[in-house]
Formats: sequence, structure tokens, C-alpha cells
Amino acid sequence: MSPNGANEAIWVAGEALIDLIPTQRLGENRIPIVGGGPANSARALSRLGMNAYFIDGISTSEYGEMAKQVLLSDGVNLDHANFSDAPAGTAKVSLDANGGASYIFTLEGTATFNFNRSWLPEPSAGNPAALLLGTLGLLVEPGATELFEWSKSVAKFAPIILDPNIRSSVLSDRAEYQEIVDKWVAISQVVKVSEDDIAWLYPALSQGEVAELWLNAGVKLVVITLGANGITAFTREGGVSVPGVKVEVVDTVGAGDTVGAIITEAVVKDGLAHLHGELLKSALTRAAAAAAITCSRVGAQPPFASELTVG
Repeated sequence: MSPNGANEAIWVAGEALIDLIPTQRLGENRIPIVGGGPANSARALSRLGMNAYFIDGISTSEYGEMAKQVLLSDGVNLDHANFSDAPAGTAKVSLDANGGASYIFTLEGTATFNFNRSWLPEPSAGNPAALLLGTLGLLVEPGATELFEWSKSVAKFAPIILDPNIRSSVLSDRAEYQEIVDKWVAISQVVKVSEDDIAWLYPALSQGEVAELWLNAGVKLVVITLGANGITAFTREGGVSVPGVKVEVVDTVGAGDTVGAIITEAVVKDGLAHLHGELLKSALTRAAAAAAITCSRVGAQPPFASELTVG
């Protein structure tokens, strides 16, 4: 094990989807690109030189093979993935005039959400340094319940880093969504969300009030992405904010997932107890730079460690 944590196993659980990306903004022609929030984060971690294990159901179909090859090409470990002949989940992406992404999902009956304790890895044997997870894996049943019960067992061995990545097009009932997020927050040490996530999930509360709510529930670090305006974070030691990095935005697909990977990298390398003050500011600055690079590219293409000159 290296002193900076690079060789420690980081588990990333959740979906690898096929994003059907428009070839131009406001266009109807689309090309398939491997996406899915957790898969994007796993690739980002691996590109950073971290030892990322991706945990999901992966289809043996053409789309599933595409996902497998993309993950492997970035060095992501698939020893804990489960392969089956069910179809792959897809996300039809639409881009607005500013490059912002919205999604229409095909999820039911796919290999992607077939989480089951029969194949999920045993935490005591795997000894992960952290578990990063979120997005649709929190919602799609029956896999979501299986994933939650398994994650509770992982929490006995490693910090849980939660990225809810709200998808109201999949679950529009705000109260039900709040209940799901709340139960996951209760077993998590870090929560990373976007300002849009908070605005939809808790429309009557400010970002600071939501952060306080989660800190009172036992979370140690809340990270909120603010788009072009940067990133802010809250701990019991106080708040830290960094500005965004100016870039010509191609699209925002994968930018938040990249931030989640950078925060996970910092948790593993620096230790969660130390992530406040200047050390936290350094991690957020690195995350903002990485997100900007991702936004400058089509689809989820996070930066390699060599492309980051800050942090």
C-alpha cells in the first residue's frame, strides 16, 4: 500500500449506462457513449491513478460490451462486476443551448440494475478504502434495496461517499425522493450534490440549511457544485468555497461525477478527518479544474492526472 493511498481499493457502485448523445446542440442525431454517473466516476478515479473497482451489472450485449471495453481501457477493475445477457440501460440525452444535459432513461429489466447480495463483494474480504455510489442505483428496484442493505455492511469497514445525482424524470415524487436520500445520508460520511439537486429536493431550504441538516445526521463533509460559479463545502469546522474555472462548455455530462471522483481521491489520500480548511480548499480547487476539463469535451471524458496542474 502506498503512503498516499493510490493503491488502496476504491469501490464505485452503480450504473454504467449508454448515453445517446446529440451530435450537435438541439439536434436529433445521436451517438452512443458510455456514461452513467458511477461509471463516469470510476473512470475518473482510474485516470487519476487510483485503484478503482466498478460494481454493477453489465450486459453481454453490444452496448454492454462497449461499456466493458471503455471501463477496461481506462484501467477500471471489473472483478466485482456481474455479467448477464439482459439488455443494457440507456439514457437519451438532450442538450440545451448552454450545453446543459437532460435525460430520458430506459432502465426496466436491464442488467444494469440487477444488484443482488449473491454477487456483490464481501466487504470484510475486499477491504475497500471507500465506497462511492449514487444516481439511479438508489432508485431502481429491486436492486436499490439490495444495494442499500449491502452498503450498510460496507459502512462498517469504509466511508460511504454519496452522490444522489437527482433524476426527477425517473422519480417525480419529491417526498418519496427525500425519504430515499435521507436513508442513504444516514449511512454516509460524505455527500456530494449539485445546487440543482438541492433546489429540487428541498425547495424551501437554503444550501446551508440542507448542509446543516445532513451534518446533524452524521455526515462529515457536504460538497455542493455550483456550475460555473465553482464549488462550496461544509464541515463542522466551517465552510469553504472556490470559484469555477472558465472554459468553453461543450456539454456538462460527467462534470459532477468528476467532482465526486476528486473528492473521493482526497478522502482516501488525505483522510476524511483532515478535509477542512486549506486542505479541503485544495481538493475543491482540483475538483473545479477537473470539472472544467470534462465540460470542454463531448460526453463524460474526465481528465487524466497529468492534465491537472492544481491541487
